[in-house]
Amino acid sequence: MNLSVILLLFVTLVWGTTFPLLKSASSSLSGIEISAARFLIASVCMLPFAIKAPARAWRDGAVLGALALTSYVAQAYGLEHISSNRSAFLTSLNVLMVPFLGLCFGGRLSWPVLLASTMACVGIGLMSWEGGGNWQGDGATLICALAYALYTILLSQRSGRHEARHLAATQIIFMAVFASLWVGLTGINEPRFATLPSRLQEHAPNLIYLGLIATAGMLMLQAQAQRNVSADKAAVIYAMEPVFAALFGWLLLSESLTVQAGIGGGMVVVAVILSELKPAPKPGSSPKAA
Repeated sequence: MNLSVILLLFVTLVWGTTFPLLKSASSSLSGIEISAARFLIASVCMLPFAIKAPARAWRDGAVLGALALTSYVAQAYGLEHISSNRSAFLTSLNVLMVPFLGLCFGGRLSWPVLLASTMACVGIGLMSWEGGGNWQGDGATLICALAYALYTILLSQRSGRHEARHLAATQIIFMAVFASLWVGLTGINEPRFATLPSRLQEHAPNLIYLGLIATAGMLMLQAQAQRNVSADKAAVIYAMEPVFAALFGWLLLSESLTVQAGIGGGMVVVAVILSELKPAPKPGSSPKAA
């Protein structure tokens, strides 16, 4: 196992720790408030790189930042209604959504993807009936997965145009600006807006971790490590995120999965991995370049 794979596994493990932290913060902060705080903190770290970014990186960063922010806010909102491990499994469906959305960009479906999609639907059905299901939380988390799938496609198309640190920095800056404006425009007339400073202070350690480590730090590590790991292999590694999230949900929040939900969650993880498998080349055919 090379160093790049180890780094990506570490990135995925850190992502897994964010689910229980987001669940804890959502007890008194809304999804957009959490997002604004974490991205403002991350933007301070990324500011030196953003200052040096060219105009084209700012243009693509704005589009990618808007999609990423939608994903993060929907995820945080969903966590107000469902458990962190369930959120992690549902969020992992973005890996399945990518090839289907890719059809709009000239992509093709293969039998592993079709099989994985069927398995994922069954798994989601099993998980969604845990405790009767919560359509509000599940729906928001599926929007999160869809937004991140679109983000993944656009990032794949545009990342080659920029230095990774410039594109990451501009995205974070835009996410911080968009989220702050969202908080100001939608919350300034609400009574709870006056308590925002005290509520942020209550969750300061979690927010600092989310901003410095899980956002700024992991984006930089991800950009560095994935230079030496193929996209297919990286996707399989990222499929470990819900497994780590369930583990930390159990350790930090004492959450548990029913047998039915555990089977469903396991099917989702298998489906995510299966969706990244490629059919073996036919005898006599030359493999295509990756």
